[in-house]
Amino acid sequence: MEPSKIDLKTLESFNKGLNGIFFTVKHFNGSDENFVSDSVQIVTGYSPSEIKKFPENHYSLITPDDKPRIAKELIEFYNNDKLSTLDLTYKIKNKDGKEIWLKESINVERAAKGSTIVAVKSIIQNITDIKISECELQKTSDALKEINTTKDKFISIISHDLRAPFTTLLGFSEILLNEQDLTEDEKNEYLRYIYDASKSQLELINCLLDWSRLQTGRIKIDPVRLNVKSMISTAITPLTGDAVRKNIDVKIDIPPDLNINADERLISQAVYNLTSNAIKFTPEGKEVLVSSGRFKEGMIEIVIKDEGLGIAEENQTKLFKIDQKFSLVGTTGERGSGLGLTLVKEIIDKHGGQIWFYTQLGEGSEFHFTVTESKNVILLVEDDKEIRTQYKNIIEQALPNFEVKFADNGYQAIGLYHDLIPTIIITDHDMQLMNGIQLVEAILKKESNRTVPIIVIAETISDDISKKYNRLGVDRIITKPLDNDKLIQMIRECLY
Repeated sequence: MEPSKIDLKTLESFNKGLNGIFFTVKHFNGSDENFVSDSVQIVTGYSPSEIKKFPENHYSLITPDDKPRIAKELIEFYNNDKLSTLDLTYKIKNKDGKEIWLKESINVERAAKGSTIVAVKSIIQNITDIKISECELQKTSDALKEINTTKDKFISIISHDLRAPFTTLLGFSEILLNEQDLTEDEKNEYLRYIYDASKSQLELINCLLDWSRLQTGRIKIDPVRLNVKSMISTAITPLTGDAVRKNIDVKIDIPPDLNINADERLISQAVYNLTSNAIKFTPEGKEVLVSSGRFKEGMIEIVIKDEGLGIAEENQTKLFKIDQKFSLVGTTGERGSGLGLTLVKEIIDKHGGQIWFYTQLGEGSEFHFTVTESKNVILLVEDDKEIRTQYKNIIEQALPNFEVKFADNGYQAIGLYHDLIPTIIITDHDMQLMNGIQLVEAILKKESNRTVPIIVIAETISDDISKKYNRLGVDRIITKPLDNDKLIQMIRECLY
C-alpha cells in the first residue's frame, strides 16, 4: 500500500500562530522522509533540524521516569496490526531544562496485507497548563477529603467530650439533692467535683467556639501595635492564683522595647493558654519562664518554658491537631479541654506566624511562636521643623529599630498618643498653646495608668518647674543646646 501523500506545505501553514502544538510525519517506504513542523521550537525550544538529529527524535526528550512506560506502549501499539491510533501523555525536558507535559495523538498507516507500517503521523500538544490545573484540583480534592475525615473525627471526639462531664455533674448533683446525711466535708468535696467539671466544660466550649469562628472567618483579626512585655503581663495575671497555689515562680524576661502587630484579645489568649498549660503540668516549687526576643528580621519570638512533665514521643505528633485530641492530667489533678493548643496554633497561623516546641519527658517543655514585629515609635513633640529633623536624624542613626513620629503641638500629640502607643515621648517644654507640663497632665488624665516614659527638652528649667515634672512622674529633663550622646543615653535608660 502506498502511503497517503502528506501535503507538507499545508502542514507548514499551520505552524504560524501555534504556540502549543507541533506535527511529525515519518514514512517507512524506503525513503528517509521525516517531517517535523517549525512550531516544535515554540514547544520544546529545539528547532526541527535539531529534533531530527536526536536518536529517537522528540522521544529522546522524554524524562527518565516516563521513558520505560512510553517505550512499552509504543512497542505494543506498533506490534498490534488491529490498532491504528494511540494517545500518549508524558513529560519531556525542554531546551531550558524545564519539565513540560505533552499529549501525543498517533495515527499509523499499514500495508494492505500484514502489519507493515508505512507511515506514522503525530499531533503533539503542550498540556502543561492543563496538567497543573489537574494537579491543583487533585490537591484541592485531597484536602477536602482530609477536611471531611478530620471533621468526622472531630465531631466524634467533641460529641463524647461534650457528653462525658454530665455524668459527673448529674451524679454528684443527685447525691447532694437526695442524701440528707452528708457531712459538710462530703458536700464540699462533691461541690468541688461539680465545679471542676463545669470549669473544664466551659473551657472546652469556649475553645471550640473560638476555633470554629477563626476557621469560618467570623472572628476578624484586628491587629494593633502592642508592647510585648505589657501584653504578656496582662495576659497571665489571671493565672497568678494558680501559680501561688502550686508555689510556682512565673518569671517574665522581656525587653521593654519589643512591640508586635497583633490582635490583642487573640494573642493574649494564645499566651494565656500556653502559660496555663505550663503551670498545670509543672510540679509544685518549680519555675515557669516567659521570655521574648527578636527572632529574625521583622519577627518577634515568644517562648513559654516550664520544668514540668514533658510530652512522650508517641504523643508529640498529636499536638495542634483537631482530629487527635490530646490531654494530660496536671501535676495536682488539673484537667484541660484538649483543644487549647489547637486554638493557639490557629491564632498564630492567622497572624502569619509559626509555632513549634521542644520537650523532654520528665524535664519539661518549651513552646515557641512568632509574631510580626512593630517598630518602636518615638513621639517627638516639637513645633520647629528644622529641630524636628535634627532630632530625628540623631535618634534613627543611633537607634535603627526606632521610628520617629512628629506632633507640632501638645493637642496633636494627645490625638496621636492612642493610635501610636509610643515607646517614648520626647517633648519640648516651651511650646505655644500647650507647654510640656500641660501635655503631661493631659496624657495622665486620659491614660491614668501611663507607663510610657517622657523626656522633656527645655532652654532652661527652674527648680519649681523641675519639681512639677517630678510630681508628674517625669524625671528626665535635658537642657539646650542638646547633647546628642546624652539624649540617646536617656532614651536607653528609659528602656533598659
